Parts: sequence; C-alpha cells; structure tokens
Amino acid sequence: MNKYLGTWYEIARFDFRFEKDLDNVSAQYTLNNKGNITVLNSGYNYKKGEWEKAQGKAKFRRDKDIAELKVSFFGPFYAGYNVLALDENYQYALVCGKNLNYLWILSREKTIPEEVKTNYLRLAEEIGFDTTNLIWVKQDRNDNPYLVEK
Repeated sequence: MNKYLGTWYEIARFDFRFEKDLDNVSAQYTLNNKGNITVLNSGYNYKKGEWEKAQGKAKFRRDKDIAELKVSFFGPFYAGYNVLALDENYQYALVCGKNLNYLWILSREKTIPEEVKTNYLRLAEEIGFDTTNLIWVKQDRNDNPYLVEK
C-alpha cells in the first residue's frame, strides 16, 4: 500500500462523465489517520479553461496487500478500483473498475515507455477490454494548483 501512495498521471482512460473534457489528469493518494486512502483527482477542463478537482476516499475490500479497493467521491456510493498490473518499481499501473466499462493506464511520469504501453494494452485486451475506446490523455501543463508534487 505505501509504495502506491503519491502522485500518478493518467496516460489513458475510458471516457465517462466525471472526467469529460479533462486533460492533464492526475491522482494523488495519501494515507489518512484512519488507515484509509484519501484520493485527490484533478485535471484541466480544456473547454472551460479551468482546473477541476474531486476529493474522495478509498477503502480496501480485503487485505491491504491486495490491490482491490472501493472508492467514493459521492457520499455513501462506492465504485470498484482494482489494480490489474503494476511493475515491480511501482512506476506504471493498469487499473480497472468493477467491470469492463472502466479502465486506466497510470504512470508516475507524464509519459509511459512504449513497451509498458504495449504490454498493458495486450493484457487489457486479453481480459476483454476494448482498448480502441481508450482516450490518450494530454499531459502538457505544469500549472496544476492541486498537485502537491510538482
């Protein structure tokens, strides 16, 4: 768990309403005093010309050694957050929701090596995700006011 904390940049995602029109998206995971994870997602809404953020919480469904969590940004409503793949240095992650409708590729940097990208796409396709639906997120801004680690 502790190795996963910190900032992750969104490299690719399936589009859905709460990230609509956002680029430069990042997620920051910190540990709160109850042993749960605080999540701060932020991104630049290129249509509105402004930064947006959403703060939530994540709880482990089982053991804290199993990357199977539930995340809430809207009160008592939780969604799945499952790490499907993670490199040994905790630099790149493939994450899905509770079904084949939610998929993210994350990186500690604003880019991802082609080999990692290819492997994650292959794995996602083997599971059943339609990776042609991925949106490749622009990460070209450095002025995110919500980003702790700049």
